[in-house]
Amino acid sequence: MKTSFKSLLCLGFFALILSGCGTESEPEEEINREIIWQDEFDVNGSVDSDNWSFDIGTGVEIFGQPGWGNNEQQYYTDRSENIRVEDGMLLITAREESFEGSSYTSAKILTRGLFEKTFGRFEARIQLPFGQGIWPAFWLLGDDSDGTVIWPQIGEIDIMEYRGQQPTVIHGSVHGPGYSGGSAVTDTYTLSNGRFDTEFHVFAIEWGPDFIRYYVDDTLYNEITPDDANGEWVFNDNTFYIILNVAVGGTFVGPPSSLTPFPQTMMVDYVRVYDLEN
Repeated sequence: MKTSFKSLLCLGFFALILSGCGTESEPEEEINREIIWQDEFDVNGSVDSDNWSFDIGTGVEIFGQPGWGNNEQQYYTDRSENIRVEDGMLLITAREESFEGSSYTSAKILTRGLFEKTFGRFEARIQLPFGQGIWPAFWLLGDDSDGTVIWPQIGEIDIMEYRGQQPTVIHGSVHGPGYSGGSAVTDTYTLSNGRFDTEFHVFAIEWGPDFIRYYVDDTLYNEITPDDANGEWVFNDNTFYIILNVAVGGTFVGPPSSLTPFPQTMMVDYVRVYDLEN
């Protein structure tokens, strides 16, 4: 009996040593993030012209078809009624009103020619609007080389798109040659609790050679690689600029209904871009 107890004790001690050795491991490699561009929207008034420019109008003169190529119904302006910075937030507001031949107004800002980048972490903290036909987005578009390269060859990365009639679901997609429009490579993220129009959430991608990873509140929900694209991968060489907008109507969401409440505002707390280094 004593011999058996001693044997068990020795075996237990030896197992404990092995267990202790087994739990020791090298720390996981961390991704270091360094902010290289940001807008915290700290100054009331118009957006910072060093960071942003405006798209104005309906897009017909650019794409040769209504609504920026998507049959959208809004007229984009730079008026304070549609876009302003107030109390630390960027506010982009869609309104139902007659303006320059359109029935709705809103705003769209972009960093084209001011800040463009290949690779990194792009993130924004946003509370979204609500309602049938409301289409906010946080996205990246590739440089068009002064018009010599056209979409979808330039590439498009939709960090966050949202149908106002589906307040718990967001979409993340890429568009390129052979996989654009309705054939985009895409996935969705659905909140298990809460809604995107009643609280802020952080939408982000981490983008590097041959991958784009999609996050909501630091939860990874999708990774897209060249193997997922039914065509040329155009996201390793081109530079991309940032776009924030709220569209009304269009092929993605359908038109607003008589029950869609207006005005509707997308509130943006910040936009940040990081370099990623292992």
